[in-house]
Amino acid sequence: MANRLVSSSTLLSLRPFVRAFNSSPSSITTDVSPLNFGEKPDDDTPIFPTSAAATATTSTIDLGDVKALFSSMSTAKLLRAAGNLHLAALEPMVDFGMWLMKSGLMETAGLRGIVLGTIRHTFFEHFCAGRDAEEAGRTARRIWESTGMRAMLNYALEHTTDNPTSDRNLEGFIGTVEASKPLPPSSVSFAIAKITAICSIDLLKRLSDLLRWQYRNPSFHLPWKQNCFPIFADSSPFYHTLERPDPLTPEEEQDLQLALQRLFKLCHNCREANLPVSVDAEYTSVQPAIDYLTYAAAIEYNKDKNNPIVYGTIQAYLKDSMDRLFLAAQAADKMGVPIGFKLVRGAYLCSETQLASSLGYDSPVHNSIQETHACYNGCASFLLDRIANGSGSVVLATHNIESGKLLATKARELGISKEDHKVQFAQLYGMSESLSFALKNAGFQVSKYMAYGPIEKVLPYLLRRAEENRGLLSSSSLDRLLMRKELKRRVKAAVLGGDS
Repeated sequence: MANRLVSSSTLLSLRPFVRAFNSSPSSITTDVSPLNFGEKPDDDTPIFPTSAAATATTSTIDLGDVKALFSSMSTAKLLRAAGNLHLAALEPMVDFGMWLMKSGLMETAGLRGIVLGTIRHTFFEHFCAGRDAEEAGRTARRIWESTGMRAMLNYALEHTTDNPTSDRNLEGFIGTVEASKPLPPSSVSFAIAKITAICSIDLLKRLSDLLRWQYRNPSFHLPWKQNCFPIFADSSPFYHTLERPDPLTPEEEQDLQLALQRLFKLCHNCREANLPVSVDAEYTSVQPAIDYLTYAAAIEYNKDKNNPIVYGTIQAYLKDSMDRLFLAAQAADKMGVPIGFKLVRGAYLCSETQLASSLGYDSPVHNSIQETHACYNGCASFLLDRIANGSGSVVLATHNIESGKLLATKARELGISKEDHKVQFAQLYGMSESLSFALKNAGFQVSKYMAYGPIEKVLPYLLRRAEENRGLLSSSSLDRLLMRKELKRRVKAAVLGGDS
């Protein structure tokens, strides 16, 4: 069991940069899922205590010059974006819309057509890249040519239930890879994959139970298990598996092999296209199985030290995330496997807390948003240090302004080239535009996470975006403020002339 614990010296070595990252003030107090943490703290609660160290972060990215910030957006597009974000911030309207979408009224053909048509021309066009891979490719090309930002293309599938559906979903993911080929080089940074779309939730839960039980009982044999990086730390939650699980049945083992073959086929196509694949994270009930499959694929396909093909995802709102990140990175180094991570805050705060509480356990999620921010920034700093020393790659997926400033400054101080694709920032398409533009204007690699698919398939994704943007303290508040400021400047310049 000794090799499963992060040493005290390692944890102590983390304190200086966690403490440094906690020493800056914040003007923005919200983060959202799936790239971020979805809690809305009180507006008078700063994310970080005030300190003179904050002055070191203000020069890296500039949010004050709205003319430069939104220079690539036409006035018409700026008006539409501001309007959609304003609508999404109206809580009564969002509440009604979410109730309507989940109600039986949507089975009424006429009403369904009206509602979907309205969504298509508002939220869908704002938050989604298109109805199919071809439309998403055109959006990626447009964004690349107008802003220089790249696309993380996500065929917005949710959960599968059987092998035929999983096979169809795989073809959809491969379609994403194919759609990227005729696009300008470097315009697409990642294909996004969801393991839950190519392997059933039930099987992922079974695998996770078995993996958890083996970690606590090393003599427990899993004949199907392939080589992978560490999945757990001693700080991981184990309350999901309180009794010894039954072994996989022959049918389940066959389904597991089929799921692994699907993932490997996708990774093969990505390697041939020189397009990395980023595997999204899910609930803790199934995340061990997702990590197992992801790490097995990384060991198989991450052969180029400078260009990992398979990226896993670390959710920093989980209390064990830092321990697991260290263990996986250390194991990858020992095996000589380059490893890439997408670092996010997390998406499932309420459900994780409710499940743990129902079973009589503490939540696996950090007790406060400040702890989550500290963990995110600490994990990011650890990964940036590794990259500066020639190891690994990272996508810093965040909507948090202070994290963007702090990590941009950290990368600069470490001498990491802004053109280095081993370090990328990412935000959701249609959200945190001001942060994306500021990072890009500062010269960093920036990607937009672009979901696409038929509107019926992306409704769950759109409902999450509506929920995250509702209210005055939503993550879109800064974008709305800065967009209004730029629109006023343009109107004043048009009326009075000159550059107001």
